[in-house]
Amino acid sequence: MIFNSYVFIFAFLPVVVFVFYGLGRLSHHLATLWLAAASLFFYGWWDARFVGLLLGSIVFNYGAGYLIGHSLSHKPQRAKLLLIGAIIANLSVLGYFKYANFFVDNINFLTQNFLSGTVITMAKVFLPMGISFFTFTQIAFLVDTYQGKVKEYNFVHYTLFVTYFPHLIAGPVLHHKEMMPQFGKHDTCRVNWDNIAVGLTIFILGLGKKVLLADSMGEYATPIFEAVKAGGHPMLFEAWFGALSYTLQLYFDFSAYSDMAIGLSLLFNVRLPLNFNSPYKAQSIIEFWRCWHMTLSRFLRDYLYIPLGGSRHGKIRRYMNLLITMLLGGLWHGAGWTFVIWGGLHGLYLVINHAWRGLKERMSWQQEGGKLARFGAGFITFLAVVVGWVFFRADNFTVAMDMLNGMLGFNGCSFSKHSEATAFGGFVKDFGAQFKGTLTLIHLGSNSIIKQLIFGLLIVFTLPNVQQIMSAYSPALNSEAELKLSRFAWKPSVVDAVIIVLIAYFVLINLHKQSTFLYFQF
Repeated sequence: MIFNSYVFIFAFLPVVVFVFYGLGRLSHHLATLWLAAASLFFYGWWDARFVGLLLGSIVFNYGAGYLIGHSLSHKPQRAKLLLIGAIIANLSVLGYFKYANFFVDNINFLTQNFLSGTVITMAKVFLPMGISFFTFTQIAFLVDTYQGKVKEYNFVHYTLFVTYFPHLIAGPVLHHKEMMPQFGKHDTCRVNWDNIAVGLTIFILGLGKKVLLADSMGEYATPIFEAVKAGGHPMLFEAWFGALSYTLQLYFDFSAYSDMAIGLSLLFNVRLPLNFNSPYKAQSIIEFWRCWHMTLSRFLRDYLYIPLGGSRHGKIRRYMNLLITMLLGGLWHGAGWTFVIWGGLHGLYLVINHAWRGLKERMSWQQEGGKLARFGAGFITFLAVVVGWVFFRADNFTVAMDMLNGMLGFNGCSFSKHSEATAFGGFVKDFGAQFKGTLTLIHLGSNSIIKQLIFGLLIVFTLPNVQQIMSAYSPALNSEAELKLSRFAWKPSVVDAVIIVLIAYFVLINLHKQSTFLYFQF
C-alpha cells in the first residue's frame, strides 16, 4: 500500500480517520491503540512476514529503554552497558538484512579474482521495508533515554511512535520527546477541522508533485540510465538529460513524500518535524544538508558526528569526522559502492566548504557577495549535487563513469538531424559533432524532455515549497524558523479551493500509473 494508490486514498485512510475520531469520543487510549494497529496493518500490507520483525524490534527496544531509564540513577554503569548492547543488537539486525548480500558478494569477488578460494553461497536476504528508519528512530530513543530526556514509558504510545504510518516507510526520523507529548494530549483525538483542511491540502499538493512531476521525470531518467547499464554510451546532451531528469525526479519524489507525511499526520492533529526545505536553492553544500532529509542530517550530527568528536579536536580531526559521517551516511542509503562514493563525495564537498569558510574568516572576507556571487555559489552547489546524484542513481561504478564521461563530452556530441543543414551544423560538424538526434540511446524526441526539464527547474528555483505556502498554519514542528511567509500563501478562498480541486482531478485521472517512492528502497 502506497500513499499514491486508490486503496490507500479511498479505503485505508478514510476508515482509519473515521474510526480514530469515533473511538476518541469514548477513550483516548482506544483511539491511540487503533492508530497503532492500523499502522501495523499498513506495514503488513507490504509484506506480512516482516510484521513480526517490526514487533520484535519494538518489544526489544522498549524493554531496553525501560531498563536503561530505570538504571540511570542508581546503576549508571549498567545503563551504559545496556545502551551499548542494545545499539549493537539494532545495528546487527540492520546490518544483516541490509548488508549481508553486499558483504557476501564482495567476499566472493575477492575470492574469485585474487584468492582462488571457496565461494560463499547464501540465500538472498530480502530487505524489510523501512528497516533503516524504524531502527534509527529507536536508536535515537535509546540514546535519549540514556541522556535522561525520556519521561514516559507507555507501551502503546511507544508502539505508535515507532509504527506511525505517515513516517514509517521513509521518514522523517523522529525523536521520542517530539512525538510523545502529542500522542498523550486528549485533544489529539478530537476533530480539528482546520488541521484536516490544511492536512488534506498539503497531502493533495504532495500527491500532485509525485504523480504529475516526479513520475514524469522518471519516464526519461530511468530509460537513459538503463540504456547505459546495458552497455550504451550517452553523448553530451543525453547524459545531461538523464542526470537532470533524475535530479528533479528524486527532488519531487522525496519532497512529495515529505509533504504527504506532514499532511497525513495533521489529519490526526500530530505535527511531524520538517524534513525537506528547498535544498536545491542552497548556496553551499553545508546549507544543502540543512535542507535535504533534515531529520537524517540531525541524526547523523547528533549520534555520529558529535560522538566522533565533532569539531572539538582541531581542523584535521573535524574533516575526518565529516568524511566518516558522510561515508556511513552514504552506506546507510544503500548496500553498494556507488552509495559509498556518493557519501564520500559529499564528505569531500563539506570539507572543502568548511575550509573555504575558514579561509574567508582568516582573510576577513566577511562581506556578502552580490547577486552574481550568490548565483555562482548556487550554481556550483547545484552542479556538485547533480554529479553526486549520478553515483547515487547508477547501478555500478561503470555506469556512473559512462554518464559522467558523457556529461563532459568525452562520448561525443549529437544534434538533431535537421540541424545538419544549417550554418550552425556546418560549424560544429568540423569539431566532430554528429547528427543522430539528442536521445540516441532511447530513440525519443528531445522536445518534450527539454520542456519538462525547464518547467521542473523553474518550479524548483522560482516557486516556494509546499510548507512555505502553508507556513501560516505551522504545518510542521519547529518550522517557524525555517519557513518564511510566501506571497503564494494558501488561504481559505474560492480560488485556492478551485486550484486544489483541479490538482486533485488531474492526480486522480493519472493515479493508475502507480510507482513507489524512491526513498522506500533505502
